Amino acid sequence: MFEIFPGNYVWNLSVNIALNTGAHIEEVMQACAPVLDAARDGDDAGTELFFRSWTAVADRLLDLAREDEAAGHPLSAAARYRRAAVHLLTAERLQSRHHTPRWTAYRAMLDAFERALTLDGDPTGRVEIPYGDAAFPGLFVPAATAGPAPCMVFTNGLDSTKEMVHGSGIAQELARRGVATLIVDHPGSGEALRLRGLTGRHDSEAWAGPCVDWLETRDDIAHDRVGIMGWSLGGYYAPRAAAFEERFRLCVAWGANYDWGALQERRLAREGDRPVPHYWDHVQWVFGKETLEEFMAWAPAMSLAGVTEKITVPFLVTHGTNDRQIPGEYATAQYETAVNSPQRELKWFTPREGGVEHVSADNIPAATGFIADWIRDRL
Repeated sequence: MFEIFPGNYVWNLSVNIALNTGAHIEEVMQACAPVLDAARDGDDAGTELFFRSWTAVADRLLDLAREDEAAGHPLSAAARYRRAAVHLLTAERLQSRHHTPRWTAYRAMLDAFERALTLDGDPTGRVEIPYGDAAFPGLFVPAATAGPAPCMVFTNGLDSTKEMVHGSGIAQELARRGVATLIVDHPGSGEALRLRGLTGRHDSEAWAGPCVDWLETRDDIAHDRVGIMGWSLGGYYAPRAAAFEERFRLCVAWGANYDWGALQERRLAREGDRPVPHYWDHVQWVFGKETLEEFMAWAPAMSLAGVTEKITVPFLVTHGTNDRQIPGEYATAQYETAVNSPQRELKWFTPREGGVEHVSADNIPAATGFIADWIRDRL
């Protein structure tokens, strides 16, 4: 993994995700330079300085994008709006929910991303998925082929968003192979959490089922060829949904997450590598818990023990050999317990091909190509 901040895993992971979802190296270096010294004090200490540095580059990109628009250059403007969105999301994602400027940055990210899609002529469309008395947003990326197409529902992890997933390129790789993608900010993630107050739950089928309901209203989708996939904590959500929602015909766990509840006990005991600063406040927010004690009492529900045995569709588990967040034993357990899957596969990403870190954040294309081919061959 590219480690511009020696010893600061959280910030380095964020930089790698940004570089793999559309940021340019020179602009990333400009955002990182002012916080190189602060990184030595730990990821929590300099987080607000990190925010200011990354949003400053985003603001400059937004100004340049508006100048491109005014000059009648929509494609150049779209590229800058897209990179500005990446910088804003990278800055916003690391902040406490109590950091007021975070909310301004998040809304600016949504606006920049939407403007980029519009100016670029991107076929991606913003959609709404009915969910009880509410709804949560998604991005629908159609297949590049004619006729009803298979479709993958893509779930977020603990702190990712639909825009980040879109930037990874997985939906575009699937589209080229004739598969559509519905990327959702489901309850507990992205816009559903930040702007609508929809908190996460352990029974992911409760919101994954409505995704299938929505897809079944579309005549450009082959309703009998819908799968589900997710990265990071989505490596729990997707298998759980596939086990209990029988309309899913395929499942991919991009980064295994077999017993996330038990992992919280480990983290509380040793404060190991975490995906975001302010971690314990963050997970309480995501799952709507008022105290750490309430969260820890609830967390054991987030386990696939006794669940993966119920998966009866093709099932792919991928994991990086140097994943510092989720232990490799979880990948093995997830694979070995899926005894009723007619086609199961465990793919380890090694240094030879890259993608060895958590959800292959060090080399996302290594994962997107493999996963897209695996899905194409089966859907």
